[in-house]
Amino acid sequence: MNFLYLILSILLGYLLGSIPFALVIGKVFYKTDIRKYGSGNLGGTNAGRVLGKKAGISVIACDILKVVVAMGLASLISTSCSIWCGVSCCIGHCYPVFAHFRGGKAVSTMFGFLVSLWFFTFHDVSYALVPFGSFIVLLFIFKYVSLASIGASITSCMYITARILAFDMDSLFIVLAGWIMMILIIYRHRSNIQKILTATENKISWL
Repeated sequence: MNFLYLILSILLGYLLGSIPFALVIGKVFYKTDIRKYGSGNLGGTNAGRVLGKKAGISVIACDILKVVVAMGLASLISTSCSIWCGVSCCIGHCYPVFAHFRGGKAVSTMFGFLVSLWFFTFHDVSYALVPFGSFIVLLFIFKYVSLASIGASITSCMYITARILAFDMDSLFIVLAGWIMMILIIYRHRSNIQKILTATENKISWL
């Protein structure tokens, strides 16, 4: 693996991940800076709460797509470049250079990472479907988006580890990336965890 290509892939992922679609869509189409409303988070959930369902779905789709585009381009170089490009994309989403390093919580970008594993690495839908199924089940039972997101990240990490743990470099990189993603999402949801424990977290009302 060429080290220069790896660095360029990481930089590409971070810059694409830093595009704050929640901020762009809010300002361009709704004349609203969603950082001033709701949780202030630049993610699909807050966009949906503040601007409505259509805006929330649009933000989620764009956040997923930016990871897929980044990893798809990097996959033309190597699997390792694609994996680290995806991780850096998720970090860029959380700490975007284009929005004063205040971004989202990496849930949509995690699913973009998993969809990319399906498309470009394993050609196996289960890498995206199993965590998504976990998300839906937990959301249905507990009505907390944050808890369902954390549960999906843990499911994804455990599933990746169980399926592909092997002593070759690409496999180890993918497993490590899965753990980094899980830790990042749990860390970004630390305030939500506190609210869940004190029964002050917002529940969804449409499910």
